[in-house]
Amino acid sequence: MLVTQAERDGWVVVTVAGEMDLISSPAVRQKVHDAVAAGRRRVVLDLVDVRFCDSSGVGVLIGARRLMRSCAGRLRIVLPEDVPAVTAPTEGYGGGAHVNRVLAALGVRRLFEVYPDLEAATDDTARPLSA
Repeated sequence: MLVTQAERDGWVVVTVAGEMDLISSPAVRQKVHDAVAAGRRRVVLDLVDVRFCDSSGVGVLIGARRLMRSCAGRLRIVLPEDVPAVTAPTEGYGGGAHVNRVLAALGVRRLFEVYPDLEAATDDTARPLSA
């Protein structure tokens, strides 16, 4: 898994690629905590290139949401719209569609502000996708 952090239009953007599982999820958690510790209150998690997410990854997302709400911050998540698994690898879709399906199956997707791309997620006038 690769986790990077950048800034875009006043938002801290944490980009995750690979798998969010028991081993790798703490790196994502740490990036969000570091941003909050630095006084940042607007965080985007770009999960377009996450191919797999287990319960620990979901736990990190819920924990990040809780942390941002506790400090009057905002958390946005970038996930592609759900696409059939059969077409995802051949049509150039990132694995984020898997995360989208996992969050929906668990009934927690509605807890997040989800955007289809990074441009929309960092645009203060954009509206999130419906759950």
